[in-house]
Amino acid sequence: MHPVLFHIGAILIPAYGALAALGVVAGLFLAQGTARIAQLNPGQVWNLCIVALFAALVGERLLLVLMNWSELRLHPSWMLGLAMIHHPLLAAAGALVGLVCATVYACWLRLPLAATADALAAPVALGLAFEQIGALMAGSGYGTETAVRWAVTYTNPLAARWSGTPLGIPLHPVQAYAALAYLTLSVLLLVWLSARRQQGDVAGMGLMGIGVAIFITELWRDPEGRGVVLGGALDGPQIAAIALVMAGALVLLERKCGGGFPPFRQKEGERKGHEATIGPAEKDEAAHG
Repeated sequence: MHPVLFHIGAILIPAYGALAALGVVAGLFLAQGTARIAQLNPGQVWNLCIVALFAALVGERLLLVLMNWSELRLHPSWMLGLAMIHHPLLAAAGALVGLVCATVYACWLRLPLAATADALAAPVALGLAFEQIGALMAGSGYGTETAVRWAVTYTNPLAARWSGTPLGIPLHPVQAYAALAYLTLSVLLLVWLSARRQQGDVAGMGLMGIGVAIFITELWRDPEGRGVVLGGALDGPQIAAIALVMAGALVLLERKCGGGFPPFRQKEGERKGHEATIGPAEKDEAAHG
């Protein structure tokens, strides 16, 4: 494939970075439309996205610097190559930092969290689709060896240098599988946003859909550097995928119960207080009706 998209003189424009940036731009513009559908201020949603993206980028790069500080002190020029390094741990750390900062910023603006999450679900899935296309071109997150006709074979030495991609070996184009899954999910979430019954439903399904896509596509990804759990039965991203599915199911459960705590989690004092506000006539009607 093509780890370098094109050259500008001596400057290399990496395919992964370019496609990821294109996905960010596409997601930002889509978020303007979804914000209007969710009856939110598009300008505030735009600012929220910028804050989250900046925090995610800074967070994952700082983590990378801290993890390699001893080597970077000896070779400061290596700092210029940090942007070429991609790893699931870095992506997870950046996503977590971005999520925390976005939540804090949304609370500061007094944006409704459930409606904001609904508006961002489809744009996030679209951005992930572009990111996986960039990963396919760069060889990042490559698949396992295969003999299928649609296998991809990398020959560019930069793919091996930047992502550790094996050269000259037919591999599953698992990044394309993931991109197709995320693109399909983005379309479904966009359609569902207009037909949602309660705030939070789209976000919950988005979390579950992303989790399912990650878990299934990991079956065809090379396990190198992705962690081993339960003796190799699962890897790190699959554990994260299970957490996403559970989080999405919890969001849908909360929505189904009317937005508050489920009835079995309501405090005893609150139940008694509610019962005290019901008059004798209402109690008698409830008992016989």
